[in-house]
Amino acid sequence: MAKKTIADLDPAGRAILVRVDFNVPQDDSGHITDDRRIRMALPTITSILDRGGKAILMSHLGRPAGKGFEAEFSLAPVATRLAELLGRPVAIAADTGGPDSHTKARALPAGGVLVLENVRFNKGEKKGDDPAYVAGLASLADGYVNDAFGTCHRTEASMHAVPVAMKAAGKPAVSGFLVEKEIRYLADAIAHPKRPFVAILGGKKVSDKIAVIENLLSICDHVLIGGAMAYTFSLAQGGRTGKSLVEPDKVDLAKSLLAKAAGKLVLPVDTHCADEFSATANRRTVKAGMIPDGFEGLDIGPETADRYAAIIRSAGTVVWNGPMGVFELPPFDAGTKAVADAVADATTRGAVTIIGGGDSAAAVEQLGYADRVSHVSTGGGASLEMLEGKAFATVAILDER
Repeated sequence: MAKKTIADLDPAGRAILVRVDFNVPQDDSGHITDDRRIRMALPTITSILDRGGKAILMSHLGRPAGKGFEAEFSLAPVATRLAELLGRPVAIAADTGGPDSHTKARALPAGGVLVLENVRFNKGEKKGDDPAYVAGLASLADGYVNDAFGTCHRTEASMHAVPVAMKAAGKPAVSGFLVEKEIRYLADAIAHPKRPFVAILGGKKVSDKIAVIENLLSICDHVLIGGAMAYTFSLAQGGRTGKSLVEPDKVDLAKSLLAKAAGKLVLPVDTHCADEFSATANRRTVKAGMIPDGFEGLDIGPETADRYAAIIRSAGTVVWNGPMGVFELPPFDAGTKAVADAVADATTRGAVTIIGGGDSAAAVEQLGYADRVSHVSTGGGASLEMLEGKAFATVAILDER
């Protein structure tokens, strides 16, 4: 990526405004259940602090209404966890670019950290064009860093208008280490893949990944299909899908994709199905397209898992987005586990292996494979758009190297 990064910026004695992605999952009590997104931002934050800078961090969390403070979406628990990870105090502002932010930013010492309250408490964040809101944020600091890959596909104010305003004032705008790494992995996988190039796509709906499938078919050697979307393809081939999740209105689309695929699209040959969504349900493994009435497909079958594993293990590049089945519910995690094991094995053989965020990232974390692949993305939606071949305006505006 020909963009400057935080490594090209001298933060000594300067306040640096960093857009991070601290949209972490929490339980009903507000406890963070997975702090991976916080941990992934640490290299950029510590680079600023260790070189005498001041880090002012902003993020969204959840989906507040944009009408002011909502306790359940406060970043206070995130600030607490960040302080634990950094081993130093972390202040939190009660607003985002308002009076409290400015007061606390001015008081911040070298090596100090300030977390602004949830950017989406402000209606100007989603609109992206509120001059007062943008000016309040842009005037907080001497430079801007985008380290929020998970929202790079969204031109919300903190992602786009704020760095534009800061650049107009002569301030630098660069990428963080996480964004640089994410885009390097995903862009290189698309532009210069080691072959064979294998894509694995799962998830619920064909309609969610139409553009991804079409783009990958043009550049991949094999596109392996799993998850519930496989049943729509099965229906398009005249198969029986029982009570599986399907999209009958997308059958013609599935037929079109199959016609374009020139043999690259690889579908399941068997299915693990059950008569209810339960670990103790009556289960069967049947040939693809032969799911009986009253049963639903919940995972790829063992023959498919073996077939997919063989293709994956011979790959030079693997991109995986979406689990093969209901990995949260054993024994329907078997297909996803077999694929994860094959991806890990391909990594040891020298393949570049990329997990494209979202449920597939959660799956490899849960199954214990996250440290056995080349890269696990922090952004499901953003990684999907990159796999579609889209460019990000939020990255394009950053300073050229």
